[in-house]
Amino acid sequence: MTRVAAIDCGTNSIRLLIADCDPATGDLVELDRRMTIVRLGQGVDRTGRLAPEALERTFAACREYAEVIKELGAERTRFVATSASRDAENREDFVRGVVEILGVEPEVISGDQEAEFSFTGATKELAGREDLAKPFLVVDIGGGSTEFVVGEEHVRAARSVDVGCVRMTERHLVVDGEITDPPTEGQIAAIRADVEAALDLAEKTVPLGEARTLVGLAGSVTTVAAIAQGLAEYDSAAIHHSRVSYDRVREITGRLLAATHEERAAISVMHPGRVDVIGAGALVLLAIMERTGAREVVVSEHDILDGIAWSVA
Repeated sequence: MTRVAAIDCGTNSIRLLIADCDPATGDLVELDRRMTIVRLGQGVDRTGRLAPEALERTFAACREYAEVIKELGAERTRFVATSASRDAENREDFVRGVVEILGVEPEVISGDQEAEFSFTGATKELAGREDLAKPFLVVDIGGGSTEFVVGEEHVRAARSVDVGCVRMTERHLVVDGEITDPPTEGQIAAIRADVEAALDLAEKTVPLGEARTLVGLAGSVTTVAAIAQGLAEYDSAAIHHSRVSYDRVREITGRLLAATHEERAAISVMHPGRVDVIGAGALVLLAIMERTGAREVVVSEHDILDGIAWSVA
């Protein structure tokens, strides 16, 4: 077994997984998994730069993670940075701060690399399931981008497109610095148009229509799944590999888009950092299901973090 630390820094959150991995047997024993909403991508779509306050929130989380990595004695660490830091003019400020705190340089990976890690993490446990038809379509709805990957045991095609819950919220729901709450029909239609255009782009590379099982990753999907189950509190074990029908996704998306900030915040499973962006995230999921004809989504709590961990091991 090799003890590894994997860090995934996205547009909305930064996450840590420490695990013992055995590549020979395919076993991954999770020791610690945590997530912090840091909103690194705050304003990037508008300014092209990482905001100072966003960087400081991210560095604070890195300091916490450094202590956990040291305490658990991870032998190797890999830090992967995704959409927001790909887009930012001042990405070197981000890189320098991470190196100072964690001693490793963040790898600003491409969207295609991100998709490959997501696919490996999400499907490693599903590959032998006889009740799930192949090929899989893995969809990772992040803050700034969404990754689409089609494959069986291995990736056949992948594409990253710039529609995520934070990017869509900031682009279409913020007026004069304030989020419209709840959004208007016109704003919802504008998000829809962006997502449909992104799906057109994704389909040029990824055969979305050939997929037989839709696997959904990341916070927007897992939150919708938690709401669908009516959980009193967020329960990863109950959410992992649960299935949510198209009808339930459509119903929950409509409810979230019609709700006020206070009503969304009152949902028991809602992370405070997702309150303002969950409506856009759910709408992205709904549009994907409609485009692909998926009658349900299989929800995975294992995603890019697990793929990064396997790559280190």
